[in-house]
Amino acid sequence: MKKYGILIVDDSAFMRRAIGQFLEEDPNFSVVGIARNGLDAIEKVQRLKPDLVTMDVEMPEMNGIEALEQMMKISPVPVVMLSSRTAEGAEETIKALELGAVDFFLKDRLIGTGVSNDDIQDFLMRLKGIMEAKPKSSLPKDKTQLKPHRNRMNREIELLFIGSSTGGPSALQTILPCFPKEFPVPIVVAQHMPPGFTKPLAERFNSICKLGVREAEDGLPVKAGTIYIAPSGYQTRFETKLDGTVIFKVDHDAENQALYKPSVDITLTSAAPIFQDRLLSVILTGMGSDGMLGCGLVKKYNGTVFVEAEESCTVYGMPKAVQEAGYADGQFILSQMYNQIISFIK
Repeated sequence: MKKYGILIVDDSAFMRRAIGQFLEEDPNFSVVGIARNGLDAIEKVQRLKPDLVTMDVEMPEMNGIEALEQMMKISPVPVVMLSSRTAEGAEETIKALELGAVDFFLKDRLIGTGVSNDDIQDFLMRLKGIMEAKPKSSLPKDKTQLKPHRNRMNREIELLFIGSSTGGPSALQTILPCFPKEFPVPIVVAQHMPPGFTKPLAERFNSICKLGVREAEDGLPVKAGTIYIAPSGYQTRFETKLDGTVIFKVDHDAENQALYKPSVDITLTSAAPIFQDRLLSVILTGMGSDGMLGCGLVKKYNGTVFVEAEESCTVYGMPKAVQEAGYADGQFILSQMYNQIISFIK
């Protein structure tokens, strides 16, 4: 069994020991070093050549954001940020993902009262999933796989839905800013994130996209000219009013035990019967199989499904589940996805 070498970067000796302990207890990982600040981390990344880095944000001398930016220029390596559950922590995490961090995890799910073994196992599974992904240096210049799609009877697409998880914010940053201001179809995004993180994500995208970007809200009409981010901690569905207007239904959905909030499956399950063959669903990088059942329903109602190809995924989990179930009409590397969406909608 291959062991992946991890560099732990944190100014807290307690955090370093705690993270190191459960990494060393897992047969997939070994701790190759520790760093107490960003400057120390940059030097040790070059010298120790770890397979992956866990990075705190707030550290003396050089913080995690500054260190990450330098690492991506000098010695690129997969970096998972350890974030605090605060508004400031969320904003810093979004910036880190923008700079090249592959994922993030909340510190209070690893250390402190109420931490469960399930949380720790989730963290370890995510690290392993990142490590097992193909290196981006092996990307082909093009990867296009498109199977014939049934004639949509010239009916126009009325909703573009995008679902993503691990690696999603970076993938979304590749696609969303490309859409022109006059794009005629509303875009709804379900990105797996902890509560409080989708609002700064929407604000960040609103500052760099030509279309307006906002969180979806309960009762809000779904209109073209806007990218809607499904809020974390809630489930987002669609509902048709008596006058034909489609609105969002956003709630905690306490009775539903879905693993993710937002859940791609739940959102697509409500979208498919409403939009039918006028729905284009895109599944990007992410761990697990969320979206597979929803895409099955999309196909039942004659909608269209695109998935990201393995070669460009941070983690080829969600797209793989849809592809292997036979629901994907097209499979494309990330750099081709926008053009394929535009070509299909036009």
